Amino acid sequence: MPGGSVEAWEFLKPIFQSISAKVEDGTPCCDYVGQAGSGHFVKMVHNGIEYGDMQLITEAYALLKNLLGLSNSEIADVLEEWNKGDLDSYLIEISRDIFRKKDEATNQDLIDFILDAAGQKGTGKWTVINGLELGAPVTLIGEAVFARTLSSQKQDRVTASKILMGPKPHFEGDKKAFLEDLRQAVYASKIVSYAQGFVLMREAATTFKWRLNYGGIALMWRGGCIIRSKFLSKIKEAFDKNHELTNLLLDDFFRDKIHAAQAGWRRIVSAAVLNGLYAPAFCTALNYFDGLRTERLQANLIQAQRDYFGAHTYQRIDKPLNLAFHTNWTGRGGTTASGTYNV
Repeated sequence: MPGGSVEAWEFLKPIFQSISAKVEDGTPCCDYVGQAGSGHFVKMVHNGIEYGDMQLITEAYALLKNLLGLSNSEIADVLEEWNKGDLDSYLIEISRDIFRKKDEATNQDLIDFILDAAGQKGTGKWTVINGLELGAPVTLIGEAVFARTLSSQKQDRVTASKILMGPKPHFEGDKKAFLEDLRQAVYASKIVSYAQGFVLMREAATTFKWRLNYGGIALMWRGGCIIRSKFLSKIKEAFDKNHELTNLLLDDFFRDKIHAAQAGWRRIVSAAVLNGLYAPAFCTALNYFDGLRTERLQANLIQAQRDYFGAHTYQRIDKPLNLAFHTNWTGRGGTTASGTYNV
């Protein structure tokens, strides 16, 4: 994902593309990203999305094992089936292999001997920090980072498990229908994660004056990358149709997919919550979707609170948005306009 001088790129292009990973048609998964440090930024976002994809598969694993009671072999079979459709991806593929791997010393499933404390190198954290700085709500990546942090607090969790009580997971119903709901929840949440990542890249491009080719970026991720998947070609098509697309969820293809998945997605989030199973990525993805599709959120109350305790002012829906207003909430004074609003 090279960025920087376009002249330097033209010189290095044949070298980089000759040694890069290729997709089935021979297209190299390496192309010019944009000016300055944009290549590093895009690589960082790629890694953040990777955190999210891994967390979603982990949460699916928790539901398959702790709610449905599937064996590791059965979980591998589920993932193998998922890998034949919309969820076809490198991470689903290797997760299938992991659940089938035997420990050489015991001939039992290796996954059950691995400590449940996830490490991290920092790129997910950097993605979230940049999301905060640029005003891009990369909530799913954030939850994935915090999930790793919580997992690393192993001794605290062991202690808490003996003190804090919750519902005992219990499943009643159609397992086949539940598996389809879970597949839909993974797919819908994955759409949200990528949508958030591309919003972050767009905010960065605006701030740093980069000209990013978002469709080209998606194509670069089709091979040689941890998040490589069938899914990425659809992102390329979305940006080909609309170069000014502000959010992937607004593209016809992704809109239709997430609408189709919505009912099952909600059932999975409900099942996780009602059975006390940890599923922060599924939950935050659904909350983002619901927040994005809400024309009027309750942030007007936050603005009133800020003005009440700190005279931070607010804007009015019946006045020009370049005006700021302050109200004397406890005294006799009314509302006053205070000039141009500095957004």
